[in-house]
Amino acid sequence: MSVTLAAGVRANLLALQQTSSLQEVVQNRLATGKKVNSALDNPGNYFTAAALSDRANDLNTLLDDMGQAVQTLKAADEGIKAIQKLVDSAKAKANQALASASSTDRATFASEYNNLLSQITDIAEDSGYKGKNLLKGDSLKVIFNERTGEAQNSLTISGVSYTDVSNLSLTAVADPSADWATGTTGDTAINDTIDSLNSALTNLRTQASTFGTNLSSVQIRQDYTKSMINTLQTGADKLTLADQNEEGAKLLALNTRQQLSSTALSFASQADQNVLRLLG
Repeated sequence: MSVTLAAGVRANLLALQQTSSLQEVVQNRLATGKKVNSALDNPGNYFTAAALSDRANDLNTLLDDMGQAVQTLKAADEGIKAIQKLVDSAKAKANQALASASSTDRATFASEYNNLLSQITDIAEDSGYKGKNLLKGDSLKVIFNERTGEAQNSLTISGVSYTDVSNLSLTAVADPSADWATGTTGDTAINDTIDSLNSALTNLRTQASTFGTNLSSVQIRQDYTKSMINTLQTGADKLTLADQNEEGAKLLALNTRQQLSSTALSFASQADQNVLRLLG
């Protein structure tokens, strides 16, 4: 059985339905903060914003990797600083031995020198971060963008092996009681050791400078990536975020319209009520 509605009633009922539908849209925007929540709202804006957000997420993952690379470089730098101090101490022992006229004291200094070299090896062994140790010969690849293949931007940092002091041109004193003994032979051996220590310090300073340059490059790309992520996210937001003030004003207007439509519907139905009174 169908019910026939007066034209005025039907028009006002339709207006109420439309107003209710618009209220749902506005309420959803206020709840989510977005004016585009699905492709149905605005296909162009939705898919463009999704692409921007996806790229921002990819870069954000790479940003985490860059942060870890920075820590790996810092760990290596701290290791080099500690090794430099040990080399300086070893050089001091060699100079003390050279200035000493006692073979016994020289033998003691030589043994202490050997102990310092073993500490260099230990520090190099302990300068890793999350399984990567640039002072143990490991290399580190830092990826800067989300593309692959030839379009990928990255930096490969080559490590050095200081776990073997011979790579610093250093050697332990084979026979502390004899090799640094007083006399021309002992003095020559000590002077050769001091030359090797000076060479090692030059090597360490050069490597520290190289790691410092790499660290600076990674940090610059890190800051750039942060700015790019912010740009991408802002762009996506401009396409999808709703103006809360505007949506709030719309909801207020729709609520007012709903009240007026309800009043109009009540007036429109009065004609049917008059007929009911006649029948009564």
